[in-house]
Amino acid sequence: MTKQKKSTPQAGHGMTALERLGLRVSSMINHPIAQAQRWVTIHRLDTDGDMEWEEVMGLLAEAPELDLTFNDDESVTVRWEAQSAEDRDDLVVEREWEERLEEAPF
Repeated sequence: MTKQKKSTPQAGHGMTALERLGLRVSSMINHPIAQAQRWVTIHRLDTDGDMEWEEVMGLLAEAPELDLTFNDDESVTVRWEAQSAEDRDDLVVEREWEERLEEAPF
């Protein structure tokens, strides 16, 4: 009987290949230089599996605020426009707290 590889993290590694790729891509997009220029080119590494690469690129392609350009060298250039505070949904909680503080009687 042969052993099958599981997609769960193995002892000592801590992360799946998909998680490692997702973390790398996220770090590149969130890097201060990428944020300032509003674009980043993600290069596919030899260690990036086909399935993991397709999964992460598919997730990025589904995000309406991102524009992806698939380059001839298998890299992907991700571009985005600057968003105003009103357009960002991650600030909703902060806006609610600001409204509550403005209403506070003290």
